[in-house]
Amino acid sequence: MESSSPLMVFLAEKAPVFLQAPWAFVRLTRPGWCELIARLDTTPAWALLALWAEPKDVHAALYDEESGAFALVALACPEGSFPSFSGARPGAVRFERAIQDLVGLRAEGLEDQRPWLDHGQFPVRHPLAASPEDQPPVPRAATDYAFLPTQSNVVLHQIPVGPVHAGIIEPGHFRFHANGETVVRLEARLGYVHKGVEKLFEGKTPAEGARLACRISGDSAVAHAVAFARSVESAVGVEAPPRAHALRGIMAEVERIANHLGDVGAIGNDAAFAFLLAVCGVERERTLEVAGACFGHRLMMDTVVPGGVTVDLAPESIERLRAWAARLSHEAPRLESLYDSTSSLLERTMTTGVVSAALVHRFAAGGYVGRASARGFDARTAAPYPPYTDLDVTVPVFSEGDVDARMRVRLREIPASLNLITALLDSLPEGPTGVPLPTRAGEGVALVEGFRGEILTWTRLGADGRIKRCHPRDPSGLQWPLLEAAIEGNIVADFPLCNKSFNGSYSGHDL
Repeated sequence: MESSSPLMVFLAEKAPVFLQAPWAFVRLTRPGWCELIARLDTTPAWALLALWAEPKDVHAALYDEESGAFALVALACPEGSFPSFSGARPGAVRFERAIQDLVGLRAEGLEDQRPWLDHGQFPVRHPLAASPEDQPPVPRAATDYAFLPTQSNVVLHQIPVGPVHAGIIEPGHFRFHANGETVVRLEARLGYVHKGVEKLFEGKTPAEGARLACRISGDSAVAHAVAFARSVESAVGVEAPPRAHALRGIMAEVERIANHLGDVGAIGNDAAFAFLLAVCGVERERTLEVAGACFGHRLMMDTVVPGGVTVDLAPESIERLRAWAARLSHEAPRLESLYDSTSSLLERTMTTGVVSAALVHRFAAGGYVGRASARGFDARTAAPYPPYTDLDVTVPVFSEGDVDARMRVRLREIPASLNLITALLDSLPEGPTGVPLPTRAGEGVALVEGFRGEILTWTRLGADGRIKRCHPRDPSGLQWPLLEAAIEGNIVADFPLCNKSFNGSYSGHDL
């Protein structure tokens, strides 16, 4: 933690700072909160990572891109409102709309007051408030949502897509304003798979919470479970054993590879190159088979818990992982070569769906979306946590910001993850795979790199050791808005390609 960073100096001038590496915890006064907003407006390097609320408090997670300092700031809201961050950080808009829906705290100055997650189906109003109010569900059709108007000198037509889509995918509604085939603007409406995850966490033991965490977004079961586990461990002041950290790292990188293989194939398929989908499909299936055989579950669910892991690797499993990693390391360059040698595919991906570096930095988008647009943020290197503190993590970064760049980040991360897995297997520590958790109150936060980008999980425990509040922020929360920018000026037919290059999680976003 850089105590001399401009962010830390600013916060220390406003209120006492409690240090819990790599985070600083600060409770601001209302004037201090307003001064922070003003500084955010003039300091692009201060990234807003997340924004959430409790019944009487609002919380924000910040990162100083230049110094590497992290901070959690909180503001008491005795009058039920707080000054909005949205004017300084557009990524706050949907967070604040969700806060208004779920907690009932009002964001002062938020221009977009439309409900976000509340589609009229909640049986109670403000379900995360101290005293939720009963209300009968009021079903609303997609046409009831007031999509933003578009002003143009030409006649535009609207194209509604979803929330039900072809194939087995999650629901989301996309409203296109188009001039012929050219997209003038896209606006998304999400929230269709809101499950009340934050409410479901309340009152659960950490072990019960771990089962819920790995089901927030099934393709990121390991990453979400590790983020939750580390937030609980931070809250109670314990550290998992070295062998557990190594096993978590192996599982996280296997998960990253499986998802990148799926995405590379699907992007190729959306550009009518089905052969790439077939090749990647075979490799992804082999990866999932290895995961199931070695860790007991193809998606490795219920393997990570606060304090450690529930599985260990037998010698034969270690050798199976080695053989798989060696074979895929040989095949990975061929995947990139196949992509590079298919000119018809490159013509579809290059210069399509461009997101500028300036916009990516303004929204603090991470993962392959950020790294394709010159933002190289990766939690494994920016805020190293075991086992990555002892590993050389390669983070591929490109600057073009198009579908091609997002594809290449994935293609380069596959061999990088294989190298990490091999290194972890070579140095796998002996010893226990878990430690007991003390029963105590506490507050902890964790930042963990998933295949989409960083997951931020904040957890508060009561004196009985049970969860009082847990907020898991999926990477998609800061990436979905940029899809709307990516498709602008492209043709409607390129939307599936752009969308798949983002592959945002609906479930992880909607919570």
